[in-house]
Amino acid sequence: MNYSGVETSRALHLQSKNLCLLDSNPRQEPSGSKMERRVTLQDIANRLGYSKNTISLALRNNPQIPESTRADIHETAREMGYQSNAVVSHLMAQLRASQTPRFQAKLALINANPDPQAFTKHPTIPAYIEGCKRRASQLGYDFDTFWLHDKKLTPKSLLRILQTRNIKGLVLVGLMDTAVLPELYEPIWQHFACVVTGVRTTGPTLSYCCVDHHTLTLQSVEKAIEYGYRRPALVIDETIDLLVQRRFSAGYLIGQQALPQKSRIPPFLKVSESPAGLKAFNEWLVRYKPDALFTLYNLVIHWLEKLNYSIPKDIGVFQLEWRPTQPEIAGMHQRNDITGEAAVDMVISQIHNNEKGPPNFPRSVLISPEWRDGPSILKRR
Repeated sequence: MNYSGVETSRALHLQSKNLCLLDSNPRQEPSGSKMERRVTLQDIANRLGYSKNTISLALRNNPQIPESTRADIHETAREMGYQSNAVVSHLMAQLRASQTPRFQAKLALINANPDPQAFTKHPTIPAYIEGCKRRASQLGYDFDTFWLHDKKLTPKSLLRILQTRNIKGLVLVGLMDTAVLPELYEPIWQHFACVVTGVRTTGPTLSYCCVDHHTLTLQSVEKAIEYGYRRPALVIDETIDLLVQRRFSAGYLIGQQALPQKSRIPPFLKVSESPAGLKAFNEWLVRYKPDALFTLYNLVIHWLEKLNYSIPKDIGVFQLEWRPTQPEIAGMHQRNDITGEAAVDMVISQIHNNEKGPPNFPRSVLISPEWRDGPSILKRR
């Protein structure tokens, strides 16, 4: 048995009881003092006729309390000038973290990818899902999943299902070819807390969480230079670069500033599985003679093999999305599972703050990548 954990929980519990007393009872001010007494949870409870626990849950936007009741309690708290005690709030958060999480509420996990099996079959998306579910479980939440492109699921029926199941927050995963959300789903975003993973959406722009693409590419260039490469180059589909507001190419171009002007190679942006794509790639290789490539695609590796380039002897390869299934290819691990965790934190924060719909000032959380070495590159110094 973990006695240290028991003692920690017990200590936190005793401290929380003492601090709750501080929050519940008036502070005794010196005689003649003009300082106003702090409004407590008990004051609000006395005013409205609810228990102090109900007031506490409502002020934290706990879904156990009906939405109309939460709104009344929030309004009364504002009128009375209630301010939460930061010390008490911090201690109670510690106490809840030390306990086994219990079920809080359902969230919706929306598959925005054209493939209905993307959550399990896609090479990238399952990592987001793993992180989302792991974090939700830690916080006592669970997910219902929906496919955005299901022809049997109209926006009206989806809205009805979400409301019937008392779902308050949505996490959208799987936007890979477009950042534009379908216009007919506008009523959905208006009614819920929403966070997108992977990209910044338009029409509308929702708060989002993704890897820091700019830093990822910049650090890749820096790593190539550290390894002794002097003519590294970016190979990426322009559609993907545009999807992330050209943050891939921006990081690459900034990283190039550490190289002499004559060593700065323009990126190859015409990645295509067609013969024309291979032909254009070969012409670009012959013209600029890069000694290392940054890419997202296995296709580029196949092209190099087909053109009789030896990796890493003739040319180094850096993956901008390192995968555990290909540990031999060095590169940047995007840690999309951490992106999934952060997205859940964001949507739960929105729920607790009673935030719904596209925000006036969308927030973004960027996750730092992690370097993974591999035999696809060589030390050239």
